[in-house]
Amino acid sequence: MEKASTGPGICASPQAVTRAWLEAVLHSGGYDVSVAGFTAQAVGTGQVGQNIRFVIEYRRGEGPRSLVGKFASDDPESRQTGIALSNYLREVRFYQELQPTLDIQTPVVLFTDIDLDTQDFVLMMEDLAPAVQGDQISGCDPAAAALAMRELGKLHGPRWDDHALREIPWLSAQNDESAAMVLGLWNSVFPGFKVRYANHLRPEHRKLLDALAERFDRYVAPRSTPATVTHGDYRLDNMLFGGPYPLTVVDWQSPGLGNGTADAAYFMGTSFDQAAERRECERDLLDAYYETLLGYGIAGYTQDDCWRDYVRASVAGLVMAVIASMIVGQTPRGDEMFMAMARRSAEMALDLGAIDSL
Repeated sequence: MEKASTGPGICASPQAVTRAWLEAVLHSGGYDVSVAGFTAQAVGTGQVGQNIRFVIEYRRGEGPRSLVGKFASDDPESRQTGIALSNYLREVRFYQELQPTLDIQTPVVLFTDIDLDTQDFVLMMEDLAPAVQGDQISGCDPAAAALAMRELGKLHGPRWDDHALREIPWLSAQNDESAAMVLGLWNSVFPGFKVRYANHLRPEHRKLLDALAERFDRYVAPRSTPATVTHGDYRLDNMLFGGPYPLTVVDWQSPGLGNGTADAAYFMGTSFDQAAERRECERDLLDAYYETLLGYGIAGYTQDDCWRDYVRASVAGLVMAVIASMIVGQTPRGDEMFMAMARRSAEMALDLGAIDSL
């Protein structure tokens, strides 16, 4: 598929998609076709967006059998979260401005755009079927994790310590202002999280949470480490295995500018259902990530630096579970997923002594 250079205009919701609009999307992607009709079906497990597969019938010409479109959530609370955190803007701008400069595998996008006044957006991309979406609740095995960790190096390596990234206004950086915002958000949701979910966590995990809360200002404080493009939600639900590529990473709603090792710790801390399995492969997979970075010629960042930052960031999955579970619409699967992330990340943080590193 070829990447889009022009666009057909924003279609704000799946229900508003028409045959003519789909045809215009395909034209913008380089396909000289006439669309006879289509069917639409929801796919994926997004919390802040909704993904729809459009299966297309053609009157003339040859094009892809199907496309996947991403739209703002139809849940009012989740949609407002997406707007407030600039999730929709960031995903559109990521594909428009940053993706061409990175090596991580993402879907080919035919068209994406956003209305800055209404925050309506659309992202039309290749259908990766028969790829299989990762399952955050079930977890993964070391082989799948190895794919993800090496692919992560292809995100961080190309723009490692690139000061030009600081000039991108929509790419959230770690500074005093962002630290104060995250601290305020944590303080506002943490009491409610404890009321809603404390009984789902083991006593040692609750104790860790309280200790983290006491030092949360240190956790979010800006640090002098090399910065790069980060995914911000690098986890199994946002990965597709197989299909046209070994691994494809999706859901670019939270890219930032920060220490890349936080993505690695977040992934490792949330992806293994059995802590023993994570412990067994942890060092090897972090070494594989680091070796991928070295392939991009990074300098001044040692393997010991990488491990130190990894340990410090090992609470990242727990932090995400606390905050995200309280600012998106509550669902049974969401509750199960956030608790799995919280428990696994807490166990990793206890293993590594994360609190002592803050």
